[in-house]
Amino acid sequence: MQKIALEEPFGLPELPQYYAVGQFGFRKADADDLNHRLQEFDDLRRKAMEEGGISKQILGHSGPGIQAAQTVKQAVSDAKRINDFLAAQVRRHPDKFGGFATVPLQSPEDAADELERCIRQLGFHGVMIDGHTHGHYLDEERYRVFWERLVDLDVPIYLHPANAWQIPQNYQDHHELLGSLWGWTPETATHLLRLILAGVFDRFPTAQVIIGHGSEALPYWLWRLDTRLRLNHFETVSVRNNPSEYMRKNVFVTTSGLFHTPPLRCALETIGEDRIMFSVDYPFESSEDAGNWLDGVDLPTSTKEKIAYGNAKRFDC
Repeated sequence: MQKIALEEPFGLPELPQYYAVGQFGFRKADADDLNHRLQEFDDLRRKAMEEGGISKQILGHSGPGIQAAQTVKQAVSDAKRINDFLAAQVRRHPDKFGGFATVPLQSPEDAADELERCIRQLGFHGVMIDGHTHGHYLDEERYRVFWERLVDLDVPIYLHPANAWQIPQNYQDHHELLGSLWGWTPETATHLLRLILAGVFDRFPTAQVIIGHGSEALPYWLWRLDTRLRLNHFETVSVRNNPSEYMRKNVFVTTSGLFHTPPLRCALETIGEDRIMFSVDYPFESSEDAGNWLDGVDLPTSTKEKIAYGNAKRFDC
């Protein structure tokens, strides 16, 4: 069974500040190996794909990404460098790789223009966004121009995790909680809920957002989100539907970094088989483990095929 993987990071060797693996708590030897694998597009990456039965990777820049840039000028310039570099790798292996754009959200207008260039000229499939941009989230009015361009181009946002802009008090003296162990889950889930409750999907009903790691626990929580929203009449919230309805209409979920069957079954029951896609998060996760897990899951063949590659075809992957 072929597989398309949609959260597969890379890094541009000349711009290592945008994928500082050493910040994430890895031992130096492990960080050096990961950095090497992020920069490599031939033997190691393709061997991993073969081990997992993966026919194609959709590559997106590793976090913290271009959103770490301190100035608009730097962000705009470096985003173009990253996208042109990725396009060159895709041209070398067009049957194996596709791309998600990197955009300078420090300037929403420039981000919209770069997204359009990446889709229309470079042939990318969507955009990878690493959470907030210096504390600004995608539900803010400043990003309307970006959403308008996104839906006009009919491509998705892959909403990738990032550390919280400010360290919460309950994380003090426990910085191990900030990243992939725990902190990325509430940070990314909250970002998506901001989009829902701010009415982004009411204003842009065809917009599509992809979220990894089994949707950061949200499928498990949908019933309570719906009931709490109905019970509490928040004056600041005026949306047309329950959160679960937006999840089933505007959100795709991937299996990146969560190769475990009970969460998959929860997502299947709450969101549906048409909204779930395979991913790995190579090189931070094992492509072989991910592929073997999906191959062995006890599901109807038609459902597994949708997850493995069929749903990704929605985005011309």
